Amino acid sequence: MDSAVSEAAAPALAGIPAQPEAQPEPQPEPHDAGTEEGAQDWQLDHTRAPIATKVVVAGGFGVGKTTFVRAVSEITPLQTEALMTRASQETDDLSATPDKLTTTVAMDFGRITLDDDLVLYVFGTPGQQRFWFMWDDLVRGAIGAIVLADTRRLTDCFPALDYFESCGLPYIVAVNHFEGTERFEPEDVRDALTVSADVPVVIMDARKRYSVVETLLAMVAHALEAAPE
Repeated sequence: MDSAVSEAAAPALAGIPAQPEAQPEPQPEPHDAGTEEGAQDWQLDHTRAPIATKVVVAGGFGVGKTTFVRAVSEITPLQTEALMTRASQETDDLSATPDKLTTTVAMDFGRITLDDDLVLYVFGTPGQQRFWFMWDDLVRGAIGAIVLADTRRLTDCFPALDYFESCGLPYIVAVNHFEGTERFEPEDVRDALTVSADVPVVIMDARKRYSVVETLLAMVAHALEAAPE
């Protein structure tokens, strides 16, 4: 192009804005894991996997083990309840629980998240003597046990106490207080059961979630004291 034309066109070109520079495409916002519906931060953060521990609930027949697991489980509990028949009348004493129609024939299983980093798997053992052979498998890997007791028939929990004493598993005694029964102090129950002073004894209600949670916390604290590592 000739220089004269270029000079003449310069004033006109000066009024035309320069072509804007290409702008980078907007990037999506980083995904916020905590905003996913129904999920907790620790559930989506693989670097913060919770500690899963196993707890066993034992005791005599009809003392409230199934109720205990059902009251606290955040999932639908696994239950192996079977209807009681006349064939068990000679071995299962229903004098203290006349309205009981079913019994656990294998185990109860539930789960509860006590903290972001602590999940408890709760296993309830069968109470009848004919199912005691399962206890060795159910307690394998457990950090501790809860022995449920009914003050109307304390002798029913002796086999569980003897079992956990013999295998060295930390345990606590939880007295399941039934309506209409006399309420005893923990120290009175301790004396009646002749358990050592370092074994916690608590009074609780297996039907109430908050009471069961407090019992589980007492068991975890005792297990940590017995085996802090």
